[in-house]
Amino acid sequence: MTKIGYFIPEFPGQTHIFFWRERCALLERGVQLELVSTRRPPRNIISHEWAKEAMELTEYLATPKPATLASAVAQLARSMPAGWARCVRSMARAEGLGPKGRVRLLGLALVGAHLADLARSRGWTHVHVHSCADAAHVALFAHLLSGLPYSLTLHGPLRDYGPNQREKWRHAQFAVVITQKLLREVTVQLAGSLPPVVDVAPMGVDLASFVRKTPYAPWSGEGPLKIFSCGRLNFCKGHEDLIRAVGILRERGLDARLSIAGEDEAGGTGHRKVLEAQINKSRLDDPVALLGAVSEKRVHTELDAAHIFALASLAEPLGVAIMEAMANETPIVVTNAGGVPELVEDGVDGLTVPPQRPDELARRIEELARDPRLALRLTETARRKIERYFSSARSADLLAKRLRAL
Repeated sequence: MTKIGYFIPEFPGQTHIFFWRERCALLERGVQLELVSTRRPPRNIISHEWAKEAMELTEYLATPKPATLASAVAQLARSMPAGWARCVRSMARAEGLGPKGRVRLLGLALVGAHLADLARSRGWTHVHVHSCADAAHVALFAHLLSGLPYSLTLHGPLRDYGPNQREKWRHAQFAVVITQKLLREVTVQLAGSLPPVVDVAPMGVDLASFVRKTPYAPWSGEGPLKIFSCGRLNFCKGHEDLIRAVGILRERGLDARLSIAGEDEAGGTGHRKVLEAQINKSRLDDPVALLGAVSEKRVHTELDAAHIFALASLAEPLGVAIMEAMANETPIVVTNAGGVPELVEDGVDGLTVPPQRPDELARRIEELARDPRLALRLTETARRKIERYFSSARSADLLAKRLRAL
């Protein structure tokens, strides 16, 4: 088995529990890997119990030690002139970049030299990149400078990961996408530039971690209707629509109460302020709580206490938070945007609504709340689906297989 670098940008962020699970599963399968990242995320979104251990194990490219920096410069020298010639030709082929963007590629090439030198000193024979944004550029330039092979995982639409996708993908040994929808997208948009192998492997959950302490109890019709949501505080997660839906439910006489776990990318000074203003204006300060970035243990506690899990994303690539709720046997009401239909079948293992329809979201939440038999049936079928198709072991098995074949 080869020894690899496992490259995750701004690790460990609040949404990175899947990467940690996959890393553990890969180690169990005999894959030798070491963590590498660009930089640490803002302190306010470092929430997981394993975060300290992860940071101690991670090499951060943005904060090189003086000796490491000297070694990276030496790597540049070793790459002259052929390696730099390959980089220059790649930069000339770059698509969707203006003059400033092309100059920026020079900086990313320098970071690529650092990655290449790190791989040489650590004995890595491959780097797997869990991003198709600038981390993929770094791996690309490391490859062009030193021959270091790399692979990619795509977690969302290509448009979310910036320009120059063809160049990032054409040099990869293999790639993984998390849904069939994304496979269709890359097949069309990157035709002629794809690596030899592109696999589909959804993100997954550690099923052993999501076992309820007490059986799920539907809402009795009396007292608070507890709704839980989990997702970073970003416009794309549709939290505004979910908050509006709670307001509609309360106008109908239901004591709906919502807790949202997650923080914005700025650590509390960004989109959180928009949501706080909306909550205040709607006079929902008491029934709606923004929990901030929380640990996996807190997520378990909230799921166990909730009557319903809801997520109103405008476009969810697949949805680890949705999987976690399904694995935990907490019934769900979610939007059907993006790759969610590959995870949730409406009326079978959850309820779905179109995005940006708070009225419809409120209606389906009330439908589920007032039908205990429906809620119980959904929890059972949802758990079975996660057990069969969405264990975190699935992606680890595939990645281990591809690495053994190198």
